[in-house]
Order: sequence, then structure tokens, then C-alpha cells
Amino acid sequence: MEALLSFGAALVSLRLAGALASRWRDVRRPELAAWAASLGAYALAAAALAWGAAHGWDTRVFRTYYLFGGLLTAPLLGTGSLLLTGRRWAGPLALAYTGLAVGLAVAVPVHGAFAGNGIPKAQAHLDLLPARLVAIAGNAAGTLVVVAVALLTIRRRPLGNALILAGVGLAALGSALAGLGEAGTAAFVAAASLLLYLGFVSRSPTRQMNQESTEFVTD
Repeated sequence: MEALLSFGAALVSLRLAGALASRWRDVRRPELAAWAASLGAYALAAAALAWGAAHGWDTRVFRTYYLFGGLLTAPLLGTGSLLLTGRRWAGPLALAYTGLAVGLAVAVPVHGAFAGNGIPKAQAHLDLLPARLVAIAGNAAGTLVVVAVALLTIRRRPLGNALILAGVGLAALGSALAGLGEAGTAAFVAAASLLLYLGFVSRSPTRQMNQESTEFVTD
């Protein structure tokens, strides 16, 4: 059952990432590409949860989970927020960071045996330097940017930003309660993905009215 729930969370996150990617193809807004990549990474982390629940955890599964869930999701989320505010330099920076994260996930030594139930703790298998420190810094920076941008622009997009803040909070809570096991964490992944997606695609009332007026004049 835990494997099934985790796989379901992966499918939900992947479907929402695909929807964002489709929107990006239509309007070419860079923040949509970053958010799609973030939810795609979240989906792959949930897929690793499903594999761990079904077949047990090993070094390969742990590296996959740590890369996409621990190193990439939050920083890519923050990149989308920066791009939304017009910081175009965030795109190349995110690409460079992604390369660093992939290199770390592939190359850093993983020690200790994987035994028992539940998601392996990073401190039991990775040294603080460099992988854990990079993950801590990346997650802190990404989350801080998302929260700061959402709060600063909440008057312009009250509903969308409130949903984003709720999604970020739920994702953080899921990470804090990882002791619940794969199924419990997967439930948080699915719920957080849905809230984030709804927040990303929610439009401000002003933007909605402007678009409807443009369409009316065009017609």
C-alpha cells in the first residue's frame, strides 16, 4: 500500500509538472519552466519513495531521492519566483546549480547500511560537506525566496500566493515528518504539489479583467 500511495503521488506531481510545461510552451514565460522543473523533480523524488517502499532502499534509490527531493525541488521553486519578478539572471544560475547538484548526487560517498522501514536520514549516510551543506543552503535560499516574493506580492495575487505559501508549508511539514514513512511523506508530496500548481496558475483579478477586456475588444 505504501508503494502504491507513493507512486500515486509521483503521478500527481508529474501530471501537474506536465500541465505547467504545456503552459510554458504556449506563453513562453520563464517562471513556468522553472516551476515545471521543480514539480518534475518533486515527482521523481516521490517515485524514489515508491521504489524504496516496494523494493527497499539502496544507494541508487537514496541518491535519486536526495538529488530530486533534497537538492533540486526548493531551489528550482525559488528560481521560478525570481524569474516572476524579472530577475533573468536566476535562469543561468539555476542551470549552474543543477549541474552542481547532479555532480554531488552522483559522486559523493554514501556510507552506512540501508535497513529497516522509513526514509533513510541524510545524516546517517552523507557527510556534512559537501552534499548536506549544499542541500541545506539550497533549500533555505529557495524557500526564503518563494516566501518573500509571495508575501511581497500577496496584495496583487492574494489567492495564488496564499496557495503557494500553503504548498511550501505543507512540503516543509512533510519533510519534518519523514518518520511517517513513504506513504505519509507521499501524501504531503501530492497535497503540496496540488496547492503549488493551483497557486502558480491562479491569476490576479486585475490581470483576469485586463485579459477579458482585450479579448472583448479583439472580438
